[in-house]
Amino acid sequence: MTGSIRRLGPLVCLVLIGGCAILPSRPAWEIPPPPPVEKPIVPHGDLHRETLPNGMKLIVLEDDRLPRISLGITLRRGAGSVDPELAGVAEVATEVMQRGAGDRDALALARVVEDAGASLSVSAGWDTTGISIGGLSEDVGLFFDILEDVALRPRFDPVEFEKARAEQQASVVAAQDDPATLIRWHALRTLYPGHRYGLPRAGTAETIQRISLEDARAYWEDRFVPENAIFWAVGDFRAAELMAEARRRFGRLPSRPVVANTPPVPPKTPVSRRVVVVDKPDLVQARIIVAHEGIARTEPTRIAVGIMNDALGGSGFSSRLMKRVRSDAGLTYGIGSGFSMRSQPGPFSISTFTRVPKVAEVLDLVLEEVEAIRSDRPVTREELEKFISYNVGRFGLSLETSDAVLSSLVDLDVFDLPEDSLDTYRSRVRAVTLEDVTRAARDRLHPDRTAIIVLGPAEALVPQLETFGEIEIREP
Repeated sequence: MTGSIRRLGPLVCLVLIGGCAILPSRPAWEIPPPPPVEKPIVPHGDLHRETLPNGMKLIVLEDDRLPRISLGITLRRGAGSVDPELAGVAEVATEVMQRGAGDRDALALARVVEDAGASLSVSAGWDTTGISIGGLSEDVGLFFDILEDVALRPRFDPVEFEKARAEQQASVVAAQDDPATLIRWHALRTLYPGHRYGLPRAGTAETIQRISLEDARAYWEDRFVPENAIFWAVGDFRAAELMAEARRRFGRLPSRPVVANTPPVPPKTPVSRRVVVVDKPDLVQARIIVAHEGIARTEPTRIAVGIMNDALGGSGFSSRLMKRVRSDAGLTYGIGSGFSMRSQPGPFSISTFTRVPKVAEVLDLVLEEVEAIRSDRPVTREELEKFISYNVGRFGLSLETSDAVLSSLVDLDVFDLPEDSLDTYRSRVRAVTLEDVTRAARDRLHPDRTAIIVLGPAEALVPQLETFGEIEIREP
């Protein structure tokens, strides 16, 4: 029989229960893949939602494939809601909260988490603050105890606060030695003077020094309000039992006002061309950021804007900026663009680096490509189809785990986006037209009034940049 199969060559007969099948003669890599099967992101019956009488929301996703569980609380306020004078208080407060809660001091809390093989995190972003704990599902009772202690009874020990504040200051000071970080801070300062977005999320050495223990405690207490909180859980459990436990522990929290969210940003920033040189005489490679206002997370046209940005500079080697500035001109190893989407419009920025004598040449190419994509060389049909496929494909990869799915569902709730946004995302991407992308480029890119920030030796940079506008020179 073996010899007969060998003599058949490519027409191999497979002995099956029902008979014989002929393998295709074409190599597998030449056969088009089957169309993707799209179905709801979350299987029916696995996701459970509830709003408690005090306003706290519960979002629970069952997944019994592994004996693990993660649970936590997310608040709809973050570092953006802080007075700029206290920039960094969100990071200091959340760090201190991990250093003792309830009857456990810092060492005891760390030990009980470690002994359970679990992970505990308290952190803040621009728009959210949250606690999460996860490990084996058999320890769910312990995790609830820890979560309740950290949320309701954080110790804010004075000694731990001083340590956390000192560590935060040291981290910020050390970060100033990183050119990529330093130029980003100056870009924020240029775009958002006086606004919280104008300072690093972690704060500055000066603002961190102002933070008191009472400020850190107030940060959490002012934001941990039931109407402002989402309890979430994902993993191996029975949803009815877990939600009942959440009700028992958090359902009696009193309602009260919550602090305001991030204040509005200028609709146009800058209003005219700005050129800023941050003087670092020792650098042989200059850092460059070209930036202006962007869009909010809730912007209705954000998908079209994202596809336009993929074509411009958001997709690595597939982007126009990478091809023009790196591949064709050989002036950099990397360049990219992106929109920072928050509750208020964060910045749109293009960032790169090059040899100091080549800064003006790079800027000419960058501004030329930005102008071209919004005027005489708009996104092509081929680019549109490529980046629609790219976004549909990476969307699936971004939701490979139940934890990632739940995180995305919580994100939708934070920004008050439709609950079915994950299920409809791919169809909404495919519905984007060339007209949508062309309009996005025209409406959202403003090469005539960008902020141009360059980090490097001012003596060599200023003569190159005089044609781009009036120059402001800053110390690092």
